[in-house]
Amino acid sequence: QVQLAESGGGLVEPGRSLRLSCAASGRIDSIYLMGWYRQAPGKQRELVAIMHHTKNTNYPDSVKGRFTISGDIAKGTVTLQMNTLRPDDTAVYYCRTIVATGDYWGQGTQVTVSS
Repeated sequence: QVQLAESGGGLVEPGRSLRLSCAASGRIDSIYLMGWYRQAPGKQRELVAIMHHTKNTNYPDSVKGRFTISGDIAKGTVTLQMNTLRPDDTAVYYCRTIVATGDYWGQGTQVTVSS
């Protein structure tokens, strides 16, 4: 079993920055990837950023150049730095990890971008 603990959500004005953190615990000896997804009301959950065990990263066009994922996959920690936030970034952000034994999600943290 793997547990994911997310932190760092909140309310921020457009154009400002926010940082999310995720820490995995439990059976984290074989992590393939860690990343962030988000789900806005009435929309499907979508990819925000992922980091593979090779340290390769992936971003959708909607956040490329604004968001950066970093961390230490081997230790089960990732951080999502979100800059130049926009109202359409408002969503619940979920941490996800895929390990040898399965696919795990955090409970989510709310990010609201509003003036």
